[in-house]
Amino acid sequence: MHKEHFNDEEWKRLEHFNPPYGWMGTNYTEVKQAVELIPRPKEQKVLLSPKRNDGCIRCAAVGNGGILNGSRKGAEIDSHDYIFRVNGAVIKGFEDDVGVRTSFYVHTAQTMLSSLGDYKEGFTNVPMDKEIKYIMVTEDMRDYQWLRALLLNTTVSRGPYLEMRPRSYFGTDFTPEKYLVAHPDFNRYIKNRFLKSKTVEGIDWAIYRPTTGAFALLLALHLCDVVDAYGYITEDYAKYPDHYYDKTKTKTVFYGNHDYALEIKEWKKLHDTKIMNLYQGR
Repeated sequence: MHKEHFNDEEWKRLEHFNPPYGWMGTNYTEVKQAVELIPRPKEQKVLLSPKRNDGCIRCAAVGNGGILNGSRKGAEIDSHDYIFRVNGAVIKGFEDDVGVRTSFYVHTAQTMLSSLGDYKEGFTNVPMDKEIKYIMVTEDMRDYQWLRALLLNTTVSRGPYLEMRPRSYFGTDFTPEKYLVAHPDFNRYIKNRFLKSKTVEGIDWAIYRPTTGAFALLLALHLCDVVDAYGYITEDYAKYPDHYYDKTKTKTVFYGNHDYALEIKEWKKLHDTKIMNLYQGR
């Protein structure tokens, strides 16, 4: 999404869908102020063609699942043309298992800040590789408030992040051109085409959304020719700790706004049909 995607007609269309699928319940002025700051990308293609002879763009989508602990998949992950990571993407101390490179860091304001707080011993800052671009999924009004302050390099003027300075989290090399925002239409397509949970048929319809990792993986599948998924939830998830960086074996936490059973089925289906390769342990 960029500044040319906001106008009154688009507002009227998208206000019928709740975030992250639209702008229902958000403030017109605040959304407008944020979206109109997003630069139009200079290149139409997000990914440049690889140097390899076959011409295929190969990507790794790296989740944070405990299945990666002891996997020794780091070098394999780093061998891809592009690498997608999400949320609390702890690298230090786990290089052999998860690699060191990051091309895209996918997050919401809340998942990023929660990760920095919850996993502060290992996740001390968001990835800041020179090649990196950041991809935001806007799941609430607070994301647009955060986004505006980030792009203006100022403090947040209202909402739950009041007085916070988003730019301080992204290092000195940050530029607005490095920051991409997933369009609500794409988010809604992901839900309707791949992860349409029965939750949307009940009283909790408004809170359901795919996990941030799901957005990252499905984004990679739409941008890349070949996708290998690591650290994503599998049928035998109970064998592993919640995250690969957990110091003890912790039970996987299922949050009510996600449908983990559906994601397990979808990742297996995409693997079995050879649309992607899902790492399922040794």
